[in-house]
Amino acid sequence: MKKGEDIKQGYEKLSTQVERIQTNLEQAKLKMMKDVALFDKLYAENLSYFKQLQLYIQAGEEKLTEMREVTLPKLRQQAADSGDPMAVQVVADFEASVNRFEKKVHDLKISKTIAIQSAPQIRLIQNNDKALIDRVQTAIYSTIPLWKNQLVIALGLQAQQNVLRMQQAVNNTTNELLRRNAELLQQNSIETAQENERSIVDIETVREVNDRLINTIEETIKIQQNGRAKRQAAEAELVQIEGRLRETLLKNSGRQGAQ
Repeated sequence: MKKGEDIKQGYEKLSTQVERIQTNLEQAKLKMMKDVALFDKLYAENLSYFKQLQLYIQAGEEKLTEMREVTLPKLRQQAADSGDPMAVQVVADFEASVNRFEKKVHDLKISKTIAIQSAPQIRLIQNNDKALIDRVQTAIYSTIPLWKNQLVIALGLQAQQNVLRMQQAVNNTTNELLRRNAELLQQNSIETAQENERSIVDIETVREVNDRLINTIEETIKIQQNGRAKRQAAEAELVQIEGRLRETLLKNSGRQGAQ
């Protein structure tokens, strides 16, 4: 009877754990559903930000065109016609402001590119959440009820088995006990012999460990090779970047001195 009570208590503890798992899954599902809605809002805001940037960039480029092709030539002509040395400085100041404005437009273009990159990132995270929500719903509405049913069935079967065992104990005779002991001895002897013939580690285990070790080594080497290739490519690109920067500085050093 004590064994039956212990089994019953064990199943009750397991049932409590199942309920806790279900509660945690439901909470996780609600959290991910909120995240999906949040990412919808974030996607809309990112799209609106992208459209605003397009307008700002278009307006900025039009303004740059006007400054370079209309205003700046006009100021240069006025400076040349007036012969006033300060008029030349006005032209230089305006050129500096044009350069600063051009940098701002460039920053807007970078922001636009980041906004474009953010769109698929948001959707990817959102789609992953949706897939997880589907899996959690399957667990809540299918797997968890199956667990509960099986726990009830197992408890009933165990109670049934306890009754059968008590009935068998009443009906068993000394001969039956001897027969069972003989059977148990035969079973134990066979199992002991079989276990004694086994290797300390099955060949399947050795094979699996070896395959995993080989895969680990190959993946590690592959990762190292890829990392090395990326670093070499980055170093080559850095050399090109530095070269272009040096050429630009050398090309414009004379102009800056003239100004």
